[in-house]
Amino acid sequence: MAEIHDLRVAHMLLVHKNPDQVNALVRQLLAEGHADVYIHVDAKCTEEVIRAIASGSSVTVLDDRVSVTWGDYNTIDATLLLLKAVRAAGKSYDFVTLNSGQDLLVRDGLTAFLAANQGKIFLEAERFEENDPRNFYWRIRWPVVTRNVYDSALHPYRLLRAALRSFYFWGINLRPNPHALPDRWLFHRGSQWFCITGEAAGYILDFLAQNPAYELAFKDSLVPDMSFFQTLLMNSPLAAQVTGANLTYLNFGTTYGDSNHPVVLTMNDVPAIESSGRFFARKFEPTVDADVIRYFCEKVGVRGSQPALV
Repeated sequence: MAEIHDLRVAHMLLVHKNPDQVNALVRQLLAEGHADVYIHVDAKCTEEVIRAIASGSSVTVLDDRVSVTWGDYNTIDATLLLLKAVRAAGKSYDFVTLNSGQDLLVRDGLTAFLAANQGKIFLEAERFEENDPRNFYWRIRWPVVTRNVYDSALHPYRLLRAALRSFYFWGINLRPNPHALPDRWLFHRGSQWFCITGEAAGYILDFLAQNPAYELAFKDSLVPDMSFFQTLLMNSPLAAQVTGANLTYLNFGTTYGDSNHPVVLTMNDVPAIESSGRFFARKFEPTVDADVIRYFCEKVGVRGSQPALV
């Protein structure tokens, strides 16, 4: 196993806004060394956003980009592009993380923690039994219009999504998914953000190359980024390495309007973030609270400096 000074980490970021904030996160990730950063920028972003992201020998911004929308399969497409870029770099990584460009490091010692936990996969993955009604996420062939975030409780597409789910609970699947999971596989679900081993990253890509039908089961599923990799790894020979928890602090909304996504964190959330023991937190937004971004950038990794990204 790699010693701490030999440990290598590939950090993958899904980015769609705020390049200055992304650069702050990149500086944090590179501050300890041991790391490279791979960035997918949403295809909806302008070239100005891409040019504003700092470059360097340890930072790779993907040329191939997809348009990412909440709840749709294109999130998987973007993540797979990142995983393929990590493999194409030809480097041997002990860990591969996935985070959003709106995340920050909120605790020192990530490299030491990973060095002490080599071989572990930090991924949330709740198991759903065959008869669990929550299998509606993949057993329904969800219309495109329902695979998006709608904060209004009365939005017609959100009501349609609720109706399809209710019918499924009553034993009526109006739009059954024609594609099944592999034989005897059980569905698993959890947060999309992960820290997996380099071995697991390679296993994912090899499995998909050899089993292209697996992707079909998720093409029309609901929020596949919370189940695609979880289901694959939990039905793999690597399942015993999955800890069941990830390294990212999240605080989901409590109202019907914002329950589908994490709320923006502020200085009021600092005690909860720091007591969580997690290394990352999301999401941060400078137009809501820039002070909390400055707080963690000065406290963790960078400590007020601006190291070059080379």
